[in-house]
Amino acid sequence: MTTASGTYAPKPGAAPLPRMIAAQAALEAKMLLRNGEQLLLTVVIPTLLLVLFSSVDIVDTGKGKAVDFLAPGILALAVMSTAFTGQAIATGFERRYDVLKRLAASPLPRWGLMTAKTASVLVTEVLQVLLLTVIALALGWSPHGNPAAVLLLLVLGTAAFSGLGLLMAGTLKAEATLAAANLVFLLLLVGGGVIVPLDKFGSAGQHILGLLPISALSDGLRDVLQHGAGMPWGDLGILAVWAVVGLAAAGKFFRWE
Repeated sequence: MTTASGTYAPKPGAAPLPRMIAAQAALEAKMLLRNGEQLLLTVVIPTLLLVLFSSVDIVDTGKGKAVDFLAPGILALAVMSTAFTGQAIATGFERRYDVLKRLAASPLPRWGLMTAKTASVLVTEVLQVLLLTVIALALGWSPHGNPAAVLLLLVLGTAAFSGLGLLMAGTLKAEATLAAANLVFLLLLVGGGVIVPLDKFGSAGQHILGLLPISALSDGLRDVLQHGAGMPWGDLGILAVWAVVGLAAAGKFFRWE
C-alpha cells in the first residue's frame, strides 16, 4: 500500500490461505522425500516385493502372469505405506517434539495443515505409482480397465489410510505409533490380499479380511487392472466408509500436544 506522500508502508497480515496450504504441502513433500527411512518404506520395499514375487515363484497367484496379480496389490501397498504408515510415524514424532503445537499457532489453520499433509501424500503417491508402473510394465504387466476407476480407488484409499494414520498419530505416543504402524503394515501386507490371494484364508477369513481398506483397495485395483471390470462399487463403498470414519475420528480425537 502507499501513503499520501507516495511512499510505501508495510501491510502486515497472513498470506492467502491457498498459498499457505501450497507452501506447507511443498515443505511436507520435501521433508518426506528427503527422509531415508520413509523412502525405504514407501519406495524401496514395494519395489523389491514387486520384482521378487514377480520373478520367483514363491506364492501361488492363480492363472496368468504373477505380475498381473501382484502389480495392483503393490500399488495398494504403496498407498498404505505413504498415507498410513509413513504419515502416522512422521506426524507422531512431530507431535512429540511440539512441531505441531508451534504450527498450530501460525496463521495456517489446523485443518489447513492437515490438508497440506494430505496433499504432500498425494504428490508422493504420484511418484510411487509412476515408478511402480514402469517397473511392472518392464516385468510384462498388461493392465486393463478404466483409468477413472483406478484414480477414484487411489483417492478414496488415500483418504481412508490418511484418516487412520492421523488418528493413530494424534492419539498414541510417538514410540507406540512407530511400533503400531509398522506392525499394522506387516500384518496387512500378509493378510490384505497384496501378495497372498484372500481365498487362501478360507471362506470366513476371506469375508472378514475383505472388509479391510487394504483388501478393498487391492481387490478393486485388481478387478479393474487385471480383469478389466468397470466401477468396483463394493470396494469403493468400503473405502468410502473407512475414509469418512477415519477422517471424522481423526478430526475429533487428534491431540496437538
